[in-house]
Amino acid sequence: MEFSNITANYYFLFSIVLFLIGIYTMLTHPNLIKKVIGLNIMETSVFLLFVSGGYRVGGKAPIVTGSEEVYVNPVPHALILTGIVIAVSITAMLLSLIIKIYQYYGTLNTDKITKMRG
Repeated sequence: MEFSNITANYYFLFSIVLFLIGIYTMLTHPNLIKKVIGLNIMETSVFLLFVSGGYRVGGKAPIVTGSEEVYVNPVPHALILTGIVIAVSITAMLLSLIIKIYQYYGTLNTDKITKMRG
């Protein structure tokens, strides 16, 4: 593998690094809000991976004008718009559950909640 291939596809590496940061945040922090933030970072890395897969250097919007041009693949972008809506919905649901958990247990720390439950 040449170094130029790695530098040309840096967004793939960046999405992997973002995913690892998100999973590290989810697994190592006992605070529920930080776990949701980690989940959002992981979702963002997947969005970046898909959108960068459809990107073409010098590509234009896929509007056919009759001339031969390089077009950007619109399918990943459309899929990611749906993914963003689902991600926002999941985040809203998780935050509402966290509010209920805080009202019941008085803490957002998963270790303390586990001890309270026995």
